[in-house]
Amino acid sequence: MIKRTYYLETFGCQMNVHDSEKMAGILEHEGYTRTLEPKLADLILFNTCSIREKAEQKFYSRLGRIKTIKARNPLAKIVVAGCIAQQDGKKLTARAPYVDFVFGPDNLKYIRDIAAEVAKEQFVLSENPALTDEALPSLREDGIRAWVNIMYGCNNFCSYCVVPYTRGRERSRPSRDILMELRDLAGKGYKEVTLLGQNVNSYRSDCDFPELLRHANDIKGIERIRFVTSHPKDLSSGLIHAIKCLDKVCEHIHLPLQSGSTRILQLMNRRYTFNEYREKVEILRENIPDIAITSDIIAGFPQENDLDHEATLQAISSIGFDGLFAFKYSSRPGTKAEAISGHLDESEKSKRLNDIITLQNNITDKKNKQLEGTVQTILIDRPDAKMKPGQLTGRTTTNKIVLVNNAASIPPGTILSVRIVRAHRHSLIGERISSR
Repeated sequence: MIKRTYYLETFGCQMNVHDSEKMAGILEHEGYTRTLEPKLADLILFNTCSIREKAEQKFYSRLGRIKTIKARNPLAKIVVAGCIAQQDGKKLTARAPYVDFVFGPDNLKYIRDIAAEVAKEQFVLSENPALTDEALPSLREDGIRAWVNIMYGCNNFCSYCVVPYTRGRERSRPSRDILMELRDLAGKGYKEVTLLGQNVNSYRSDCDFPELLRHANDIKGIERIRFVTSHPKDLSSGLIHAIKCLDKVCEHIHLPLQSGSTRILQLMNRRYTFNEYREKVEILRENIPDIAITSDIIAGFPQENDLDHEATLQAISSIGFDGLFAFKYSSRPGTKAEAISGHLDESEKSKRLNDIITLQNNITDKKNKQLEGTVQTILIDRPDAKMKPGQLTGRTTTNKIVLVNNAASIPPGTILSVRIVRAHRHSLIGERISSR
């Protein structure tokens, strides 16, 4: 048998990372071996993201450099998958004619035909109604933590976002299939799962999302359950109760705000006001006092004025997020925001982004400093080559990274109690107390 190799590069979010795990699982099942050098690969695969212009530019730059590899090895197959593939379609090969195959997020299984050299179509960009029922193998390298899709697509049509156009409408997996996958992961030694969806709060199958969490909480072997992402408009009392009462569901929620200005939220089509968002945060903290809340902010949305920007800074300050992912507004083709008048120049967007990041850094520093002297429970990760000898890392239930020194004997997957002795912005330093 001829040994065949593949190179796989991923751009974008957790959904893309897990999609790549599935494509890698299919390729390995077909007899391929992964290589970290594209020039050594028989199959070069890019799993792309188009949520922001920067990610798209990075991909096209990377694709341009692959052209020389194709020239040296015409038999190598170049494959583009993911959201850029879905968005740009046939225009992609007009720009890069050396690309052999293009398929969208709904059609991951097409990589099997490409790998087996029986693929007949260059472009596979159609909707796939069977996606929620497909059981594709996944090559997960972590061994402790796993991503698990519970739904696909999005119905929200935020004015800045391409996801409903690239990943289609919401479709939820049957709960029995999700729970079967979780039990299988538990049997393989996985300790933590993160349930994935563009808006997990709108999961609807034979049960709703809080009930799915209750069933997942009963699975022996799974120690921690996380989920992303929650749309604020759909945050329910049932979900808050589930986070509060289910012992395996982590006290952390990622709840994207996007702007502190209700006027801008309306232009974004977010379908909540800032006051409504703030009320939900208050309810979360009343019920779960130690919950960590992280968020997303877009700086410099079209028509955002100084007052809108100031409202966002005041919102960040008053809510006190544990962490924030902030980005400059990026115009995306086909979205409603692209056609809105009043786009800001890059320098102004950069200035506003810097204001947001500076403010949040100060808040994060203070919040982490408050954890010094407290006892936290962490799940130990696999060793990282970048860590010092004897040093291990893990995460708290609130998703904060903790570094533990003199702990090399502790196996990955261990639940460890540590006392936080020092706090940094992006990590905490802990000393071992006990483990189980």
